[in-house]
Amino acid sequence: MIALSIKAVTIKVASLILACLLSVTSYAAIDVYDFDSVQQEAQYRGLIEEFRCPKCQNQNLAGSDAPIAQDLKQKVYDLIKDRRSDAEIRDYMQERYGDFISYKPPVRPSTWILWFFPPLLLIVLLIGWFWQSKRRQVVARGQNGVTVNSTAALTSAEKAELDRLLSQAENVDHDITSIEDKK
Repeated sequence: MIALSIKAVTIKVASLILACLLSVTSYAAIDVYDFDSVQQEAQYRGLIEEFRCPKCQNQNLAGSDAPIAQDLKQKVYDLIKDRRSDAEIRDYMQERYGDFISYKPPVRPSTWILWFFPPLLLIVLLIGWFWQSKRRQVVARGQNGVTVNSTAALTSAEKAELDRLLSQAENVDHDITSIEDKK
């Protein structure tokens, strides 16, 4: 009798969990837009791939589920249905949301740093690398203009100091074991 009631409770709990899991998927948003032609649909897909979500910042409109992204997708759809060109839709979005909305911002003075700084930085780094490697080669060959007289004789005071240091080094026990270990 108890086993029968435990089985009934288990089935009810499992059914409740399954119902909860299935109901979560019903909240998923599916964009269904009706286009007049395949060209309009291709235009729509291209534009929502190109525009960046203002909230997510790292996703395009096609991959974002943010409410602002849904609104922007709807606006792009409306503009396409009004037979606007890609350039007109880009201009509208950039006028309203700035250059940030596009993954491909236009070339103008305010965006020059985006377009020209990375190649210039690369060129400067390559020039610096070549300069450093040439400088190292010159130094390695001894062609840097500095001459070192390696055959100059030591003075008598320098010879005496060198002999004293060498004799001290010979007399020092270089064994690394401790005195306790030697016993």
